[in-house]
Amino acid sequence: MLTISSGLALTPSGWRQGDIYIRNGVLAEEPGRSDRLDAQGLLVLPGMVDIHGDAFERQIMPRPGVNFDLGVAMRETDRQLVANGITTALHGVTNSWEPGLRSIENARALVLLLADLRGRTACDMRLHLRHETFNLNAEEETLRWIADGLVDALAFNDHMRGIVLGTTIKASKMQGMVERSGLAKSEFMALVEATLLREPEIPASVERLAAAAGRKGVPLLSHDDRDIADRRAYRALGCAISEFPMTEEVASEALSHREANVFGAPNVLRGGSHTGCPAAADMARKGLCSILASDYFYPALLEAPFRLAFEKITPLHEAWAMVSENPARALGLADRGVIAPGKRGDLVLVEDCAGAPRLVATIVAGEIVWASDWKRVKA
Repeated sequence: MLTISSGLALTPSGWRQGDIYIRNGVLAEEPGRSDRLDAQGLLVLPGMVDIHGDAFERQIMPRPGVNFDLGVAMRETDRQLVANGITTALHGVTNSWEPGLRSIENARALVLLLADLRGRTACDMRLHLRHETFNLNAEEETLRWIADGLVDALAFNDHMRGIVLGTTIKASKMQGMVERSGLAKSEFMALVEATLLREPEIPASVERLAAAAGRKGVPLLSHDDRDIADRRAYRALGCAISEFPMTEEVASEALSHREANVFGAPNVLRGGSHTGCPAAADMARKGLCSILASDYFYPALLEAPFRLAFEKITPLHEAWAMVSENPARALGLADRGVIAPGKRGDLVLVEDCAGAPRLVATIVAGEIVWASDWKRVKA
């Protein structure tokens, strides 16, 4: 058993000064004989649930064409996650028609590795499969992964129309796709032309995948909804999460149907989107952002709620819900995201330094998995 003493805890009923008890990995109501962790002067917050993070790709391919063993990369990713206060991470594994980093071969290896690592990592690592809709060759295997319970969330991506053929995304994104593929530009464009020939098959494929996920209770997301028609079409398939909606109108449409909107935490820190999409801070100010994701930069998930609070855009308790309670609810993870008896003992201890948070400890299922000051936390 672990007692976190004298901290200021964020609970469903508000901020509460006092002790928090964890027994057998679960938050408990009553104290008992236990180790104590001194949280005097610290905030005790629910552990962060990252609904979409793909920064692990930089451990796999730190430079274009430079690859490392997936096991080494994911072990390092696990360390980075808990060092940034992320206690549940859904890794955005892209399963694309592209070769290279986001190929079906790489996706297959990651799916199997994450299944093998389950329960053996400091962070609770799960699979957010980002299915590129033009990757028709992957449908049968993806259906098997869903049936076997290997997929924790399924997102429908269309980077073919959004980046390769689109005009709304910066050209640098297209260049990044070519570099990840390992192909020459001419070879990549030849692959694009061949892939486009099967476009009429996509709607039926997406319907089959969505139906399979629905039968297994797998949460569905649509990625980069471009307009209200996109959102309505994906809603009809059961996608209740709009991931990075590309206009304010789309975000409003989602919220009007009690659906979750996901925006990037890096967007908050940088003051806007690097792709020209809505600014996350502005969406939070207007009540249109329900979830923040680490996206491509894990440290942003801890920093962004404090930035929103410090700049008086959103109170800290509401901003913190965007990285804990709200993503947990959207993903159907009813056992975490809040500090309440019976919930998982996933917590972070943070010192608030005028809007610049300093992570002191990360606790997953009642175990201290990371600490910046062991003398302090092992009172």
